[in-house]
Formats: sequence, C-alpha cells, structure tokens
Amino acid sequence: MTADHPLDALPAPSPYPPTSRYHGVPVALHTAPDGRQVPYLRRRLLPGTDGLTPLAEHTVSAGDRPDLLAYRYLGSADQWWRIADANPVLDPRELTATPGRRIIVALPGGVPGVGNA
Repeated sequence: MTADHPLDALPAPSPYPPTSRYHGVPVALHTAPDGRQVPYLRRRLLPGTDGLTPLAEHTVSAGDRPDLLAYRYLGSADQWWRIADANPVLDPRELTATPGRRIIVALPGGVPGVGNA
C-alpha cells in the first residue's frame, strides 16, 4: 500500500507526552461482541538497561518511596517509572520495600550524563 501524501507515512502521534512511560506504546482496538471498538494500549515491556546513563546509586532507607526519589534525583515525582525501568522492576514498590537495597537512578537512553559527552 502506498501513501497518498508524504505525511501519511509518518506514525500516528502518541496520546502520551514524551515524559510518560506510555509514550510510543501503540494503541490497539478491541472489537466487543456488540461491535463497539474499544481502544487500549498494547503491552509495554521493560526496556533493556544497556542504553541508560547512570546518574546515581541510592541506598534505600526506611520511608523512601519511588516518587520521592524521582523528585529528588530527576526533579519530577512522576518520573518514578524511570527508576523502576533502570532496576528493572514491574512493581515500583519493590524498589523501596527493603532498606539497604541499592538502586540505580538513570537518565533515559540517549541523554548524556556527567562524564558522557
């Protein structure tokens, strides 16, 4: 199938901003028995950690939470998922459940960090 217009070849924009863990996850349609089409997000798999730039290593203390660590290290509490991806865990509560655990805080892939020009 050929595109009628050059812009037709571009992927559809993501309904989520680039700072969301769901940015770029494809939207699919489920057709219900009554014919209604219900949009849903396809599964988001944990990314590999190879392309991440380590920013810090944190030793978990009692009272730590992923959102608080994200605010402390990344400047935004809603970026907790970046810490979860860097460690890699599906349930963010695992990150801070055990005091003494060492976790990695990383920048997204492609973002240079200190000493990585």
